[in-house]
Amino acid sequence: MTKTAIIASNGSLFDAYKVFNIATAAAASDHEVQIFFTFEGLNLIHKEAHKQLAVPEGKEHFQAGFKKANVPEIPELIEMAQEMGVKFIGCQMTMDVMGLAKEDFVEGIEVGGAVTYLSFAEDADVSITF
Repeated sequence: MTKTAIIASNGSLFDAYKVFNIATAAAASDHEVQIFFTFEGLNLIHKEAHKQLAVPEGKEHFQAGFKKANVPEIPELIEMAQEMGVKFIGCQMTMDVMGLAKEDFVEGIEVGGAVTYLSFAEDADVSITF
C-alpha cells in the first residue's frame, strides 16, 4: 500500500484546505495517510480553533468562492478524513509547550512525538509539509 506522510505546521484556513484536501485525495486513492500536527498546525484539529481559522490578509474574497464552489468546511473535511482512515497525530512536545491536552482536540487523534512521525514517514512514498 502507498503511504503518504503529511506534516501540518501552519494554522490558517488555507493551510487547512491544503492539508485535508491532499489527505482525503490520498486516502481516496487507497493510500495509508498520517498527518503530524505541530506548532500552529495544531489549530487545524483544535476543538474550537478549527472552526474559526484565519484567512490570510487580503484574501477574504476566497471565502465566498469556497461557498460558491460548494467546498466543504473544515469540520466536514476533518470528519471525512477520519472516516477514510486518515490518522491524526498531535505533537506531544508542542502540546506541552502550549499547555494543551489531548482533550483540547477533535475526537480520534493520537498524541506522539517526532519519532512517531518518522517511524511512519521513513518508508512513505509521499511526504509533504504544509
